[in-house]
This record gives sequence, structure tokens and C-alpha cells, in this order.
Amino acid sequence: MLLFGLVITGVFLLTAIFAPLLAPYGFAQLKDENGNFGAQQPPGGAHILGTTVGGYDVLSRVIWGTQTALGVIVVAVVLSIFAGVLLGLVSGYLGGWLDRILVVIADAVFAFPTLLLAIVAAIVISGGQSKVFFGILAAAISITVVYIPQYFRVIRAETVRIKSEAYVESAKVIGSSTSRIMFRHVLRNATRTLPLIFTLNSSEAILTLAGLGFLGFGIEPTSAAEWGYDLNRSISDVTSGIWWTSLFPGVAIVLVVLGITLVGESLNDLADPRLRARRRADAPVSATAATAATDSSGVTDTAAIDGTGATA
Repeated sequence: MLLFGLVITGVFLLTAIFAPLLAPYGFAQLKDENGNFGAQQPPGGAHILGTTVGGYDVLSRVIWGTQTALGVIVVAVVLSIFAGVLLGLVSGYLGGWLDRILVVIADAVFAFPTLLLAIVAAIVISGGQSKVFFGILAAAISITVVYIPQYFRVIRAETVRIKSEAYVESAKVIGSSTSRIMFRHVLRNATRTLPLIFTLNSSEAILTLAGLGFLGFGIEPTSAAEWGYDLNRSISDVTSGIWWTSLFPGVAIVLVVLGITLVGESLNDLADPRLRARRRADAPVSATAATAATDSSGVTDTAAIDGTGATA
């Protein structure tokens, strides 16, 4: 599962990085030296995946859309980690009235739907549909606001546990400052679970961006390629038997979210000490069974016990 997720995620990252080399046309290109592409052209010829209702090349839009998705993931997750980790560290270590206030605020923010906040942020920041920078920023800020409580809760719980450890008490005894203890001793040991949350939030970021584009609050098609917008424009095509304009952007969303989610779930399994202990316990049993099955002495390899308890 981990390898399958890494392969999908790796293809997504490489496609985003090398999109200018892989895409046969620009994301807003409507014609070449032979003239206009034409709307809703079926797959084949110069357009391997066909063209959209607006006359864009589907393959190029799908490839360029990986850059937009990657941009939202990077901005949203970096902002969420920075704010959530800092607040969780301060709240868990200092405690008191500040901790109680931050916990209440985090619980209140966590109750809001992600997509609703994304729509509000898109309207406030850019008035709805926007250029690529403000569109990515609107989606990223909405995801940041919603997912700060997740990082806050995890880091706060780890900080509360770690601050009672012996090495933290020793640092206090020798006169280390509060900031040094928090950022040098506590922070390093409180961020072990962040990779799992990072992967899950990355997939949610892609879905939120696609939801904004599908509802018409995303990025203008002449500013950047975005899968949600392309799905919105292909709604009327589905009933007319024009399947390629919606299939390929939808498959791209599903595959990227699937790949990132598989990586996150696999990291969770690898970090689970119960599963590691189970694998270690199964290893000697498997080795013993293999030795018995390949016994070269010519004597009985395995023994079966019949219903009377005698060896068969």
C-alpha cells in the first residue's frame, strides 16, 4: 500500500515539476499554427484526450492542473503547520488561562465546514473567481484555518506529556530558559506524528480546491488550469455523451487523493507500535514453519494430531 501510494504521489510531483515539458499546449491555448482547436473534439490525432467545451486541450489542462494543486498543498500545509505547532507548543507548555482560551477557540473553529470557509475566504480575498495567486491563497487560507486545530491538538497533547519527562525537569534545574526548553527539547519530540497529518491534509487541500473551482469560486481558466473548474464546465457534456471532458480531470483528482491517502495510512501503520510488535512476534513463527517444511533429513516434515490426540 505504501509503495503504491508513493508511486502515484511521485508521478503527481514529477508531472507538476515538469509540466511545461510534458504538456503539448499551454493551459489557456486555443489554437496553434493549424488554426483553432475546436470545441469538444473527441480523443485522437493532435489532441490525445480531446478538447473541452471551451476549446482547451484536455491533456494539457490535466497536466498543468497538477501545478495548481501542488501550490495549494504547499501553501496550505506550511501555514497550518507553522501556526498550529506554535500555538500547540505554547498552550501545552505554559498552560493556565491561555491554554483554556486556545482550546475553546480551536474547538469552535474545528466545527466549521472546510468548504464553507473556503467559499467565504475566496469571496473576502478575491471577490470570488480570481487570478492564480489569490485563488491559491484563498483555498490555502481556508484550509489553514480549518486544520490549525488538528496540529494544535496533536502538538498540545504531546507537549503536555513531554514537559513532565525527566530531561525537561533537568533542563529547568540547570537554569535553561523557557524558550530554549520549548523549542530545543520539547518541540523536537512533539512533532513525530506530523507526517501523517501532513499527508491527510494534503489530500483534503486538493478536494477543497476542486470544490471551489466546481462551485465557481476558483481560479480563472486563463490564469491557471484547475480540475474543479474543468469538471464544472463539463456537466452539460455528460448528458450529451461527451465523456472525455469530465473523465480525465475527475480521474486525476481521484488518483492524486488516493495516492496521498495511501501514503498517510501506511505511515500510520508503520508508526503503530502494536503492528511492529506483531510483525516481530510473527517472524520467529514463520522461520520455524519454513525450517520444518524444508527439512532435508527425509523424516516427517510436519506432524498432524488426529482427533484422539495421537500423532498421525
